[in-house]
Amino acid sequence: MYDEIRRLRGLHPDIKLYAVISDLGASGAYYIASAADQIYADKASLVGSIGVTAAGYGFVGTMEKLGVERRVYTSGEHKAFLDPFQPQKADETQFWQGVLDTTHRQFIASVKQGRGDRLKDKDHPELFSGLVWTGEQALPLGLIDALGSASSVARDVIGEKELVDFTVEESPFDRFSKKLGASVAEKLALYMGFQGPTLR
Repeated sequence: MYDEIRRLRGLHPDIKLYAVISDLGASGAYYIASAADQIYADKASLVGSIGVTAAGYGFVGTMEKLGVERRVYTSGEHKAFLDPFQPQKADETQFWQGVLDTTHRQFIASVKQGRGDRLKDKDHPELFSGLVWTGEQALPLGLIDALGSASSVARDVIGEKELVDFTVEESPFDRFSKKLGASVAEKLALYMGFQGPTLR
């Protein structure tokens, strides 16, 4: 999305594109927003989280205590390297860290390209540490350009009094199907002895 926004801005340089962070503009959402001409956020919005994470659990000890043997069949030496039921290997952990570091560098480069000199990263290297700030805190750091909401940007910056919401609305049938599916899953979980809320 970031690349497509940049491409379209290049094709239509006279049309300004504004990103507005209403609640949470962190991580991937901030990555995308940084491609805009300007970023606005509410003073209490959360902004930033310029970092990369991958998390999981390791169940090797649990499997051993239960006497369960894990059987995995793969084609490719490292195909199952993220399997939580197998011990970690040092070379695979190092490889995965390299993937995360590369992605982080790409993220940082894109944010720097999008924000340019507005970003105060030379004085604040912690901007790329994965931390988040409120919109009020993000403003002097150069993460955003001004405080505002979608309505205020439409009214005061663009000059439009009415907003058009292009969000695709679910049909009543779609909503019913989702509720039915959740209900069936909950009943199945209870039947199998699981607590309902653990599946939600």
